[in-house]
This record gives sequence, C-alpha cells and structure tokens, in this order.
Amino acid sequence: MNDAQVLRMPGADEPPVTDVAVVGADPSWAEQVSAALEFLRRRALGQYEVDEFGFDPELSDSVLLAALRPLYTHWFRVEVRGIENVPLDGGALIVANHAGTIGLDAVMVQMAIHDQHPNARHLRPLGADIVFDMPFVGMLARKAGATLACNADAERLLRSGELVGVWPEGYKGTGKPFSERYRLQRFGRGGFVSAALRTGVPIVPCSVVGSEEIYPMLGNVKVAARMFGLPYFPITPTFPWLGPLGLVPLPSKWVIEFGEPIDTAGFGDAAAEDPMLVFEITDQVRETIQHNLYRMLVRRRGIFR
Repeated sequence: MNDAQVLRMPGADEPPVTDVAVVGADPSWAEQVSAALEFLRRRALGQYEVDEFGFDPELSDSVLLAALRPLYTHWFRVEVRGIENVPLDGGALIVANHAGTIGLDAVMVQMAIHDQHPNARHLRPLGADIVFDMPFVGMLARKAGATLACNADAERLLRSGELVGVWPEGYKGTGKPFSERYRLQRFGRGGFVSAALRTGVPIVPCSVVGSEEIYPMLGNVKVAARMFGLPYFPITPTFPWLGPLGLVPLPSKWVIEFGEPIDTAGFGDAAAEDPMLVFEITDQVRETIQHNLYRMLVRRRGIFR
C-alpha cells in the first residue's frame, strides 16, 4: 500500500476512496492535550518572545484571542468585508469608528484581521490611558499587542512594518447616547494622520456596524462617573438593573468593512507639519467611514440578523 491507502474495495464503476479526505481533520483530544502541555512547558521555561511594547504573540493567539473567539464567531456572528484592502505586509494605519459603551469593537477588529487576513496579521491597537491604568486589564492589553495612544509609539510600530489600529473618536464615541448611534464624533487634531504622513504608510478606513447596539446607552450618571474615575457611568436597558448580568452584551449582528487605502507615501515627511493637509486627510478619512456606515446601515436586514 502507498500513502493513498484504500479504505474499501471500489465497485466496477466506482473510483477508490482514499484517506486523503481525513488528512485535514481536526486534531484529536490527545493531540490537543499534547499541544497544551507543550505550550505550558514553553511558558514555564520562558521559551517565548515578547517585544519592547510587551506584545506576546503566542499568548495572544493561543489564549487571549482564543478566549474571545466564541464571542466573535457565535455571539456577534461577525461578517468581514474588504479584507483585501489590508496590506499583505508592511506598515499601515487602520482607522475605525468607536462605539458600544465598552470598546469591544477594538478587539473584534483585531480578531477580524487575524482570522480573515491571508497572512493572519496582528493589529497593534492604540489604547487610552484608562486601559493601562486598570490592574490586570492593562497587562493583558499589552500582551495582546496594545500600546499607549501616542504618536511616538505609533510611528515606531509603523516604521517596523506593523499594522496599527486607532479609534480617533475616543470616549466621545463609546460614551455617546444611543440616540446618536452611528454618527461619528470629532476626530481630534489628526495626530494619526501625522503619524501616517511621517512614516509614509497607507491609511485604511474601517467601518463597524453592530457595535452600537451591544450596550445601548440611555443615560450617564456623571456623579458616579466622577466617583469611580470613569469618563462616564452608563445606564443601559440591562445595567445596572440586572447587576453583573447587565454586563452581558446584546447579540447584535456585526459587519466590519475595510475600505480602500488612502496613500500617503507621495507627500513626504514635511507634510506632517502642514496643518491644512493634516486636517484635509483627517476629514477625508472621517467622511469615508461615515459614508460607508450609512451605506451599510441601509443594506442591513436587522439588528440581530
């Protein structure tokens, strides 16, 4: 018998059936346990790599993203469009709308690129100070590839050929009331555009539909927000009325679309110091995302399907 071993005798007019069909089968329980033990052995012996920003690719892929994948796949049922607009290699800046009271959209965009991109690229999100000030959460964010939202770190990552993710609306996006859903807030001073111009990388607009409905924000208790040191204290249909259960996001159907890249390579480093050019490109990115959101909403069949 050769490698294509026959499993049963074929009939006169029936081609042989081989074991080729089972070659790509899922690993057995024994193989999964063996892989898990090998992972733990490497971790115990320190045989893994962490970059200067604290990013741990193995832990991110095997543990952090894996833990959130059921939310991505089965709860939000994320549909990804335009992944071909994300470069196969080299630096690029992914700019997306931000919403949902809790910034789960950042993680879902990160997972969309990792799981759908032909090269399974890692997105390096730029996060707000509050993310890294929170015990345990800040450490996990670093391990997953996030770093502080500042131009210096963004430019270093872009120059080293990384995909960098930015959500320019910040708290204004995640903390806006449900009545203003899918209306983009101000994009700040365009620091992300300056970083792209200085490094000559493309800007890829990213539009996310579905994130606005996971925690519909009906009100904001400002006194409680000040008490806990938060940018806002949300009131939603389920929180705080249901206690911890109110933190379970509603199962809205998500669509993440990556638009055509905006080239910055032809402008040169000095262009980053031109405030009018920075404003013009910032406005172009914002308008592109807003237009795509409206188009996607018109075609949406429903919030939960």
